Amino acid sequence: MKHKDKIKIFTTTITAGTHKGKKIEIPDISTTRSSKSILKESLFNTLQFDIIDKNFVEVFSGSGSIGLEALSRGAGEAYFMEYNKTAYRSLESNVKRIDTTRSHLFYGDSFELFERVYAMVKQSREKTYFYFDPPFSTRDGMDDIYDKTIALIETIKCDVCEMVIVEHMTNLSMPEHIGNLTQRKKKKFGRSSLTYYSPQE
Repeated sequence: MKHKDKIKIFTTTITAGTHKGKKIEIPDISTTRSSKSILKESLFNTLQFDIIDKNFVEVFSGSGSIGLEALSRGAGEAYFMEYNKTAYRSLESNVKRIDTTRSHLFYGDSFELFERVYAMVKQSREKTYFYFDPPFSTRDGMDDIYDKTIALIETIKCDVCEMVIVEHMTNLSMPEHIGNLTQRKKKKFGRSSLTYYSPQE
């Protein structure tokens, strides 16, 4: 408990929708960072009303700021995966404060949990948005994080996927095609970028 008390907590805010103005807590730990407000605004300006009633999966969710924003803006169900215990506690707290009825939380390694969550959204028969924000490869053992993420995206089938969005280091060159998905758009925000993929037409 003492260790937990030493961790700084930052806050961000839901910017639009039914939960506009509600606070989201973000612990100041190495694996969790707040997506820049300008990046988040650009993301949802791109998605707009297309996410209404769709599934939204935040694969490396941290404290859940993207998925909870999606719920506020009309997404049907949101799925969150997080392996860091401190971040997961913040995620639980944020979900309790904002929307428990349409949030599904999974504690553990996203790479191991993904198949289970994917089966759930597939069974729902509703198209799904997948948001990947892997921890930047700045720590030991994380050098292959993007290779593993791309391999995960390759498993996503067109009949399940509406769109895949990857938040990544700007200096990383993302492939034009991943499995059956094609890159549609890329936007830079300083050190971070968003790359969008959707099924090939």
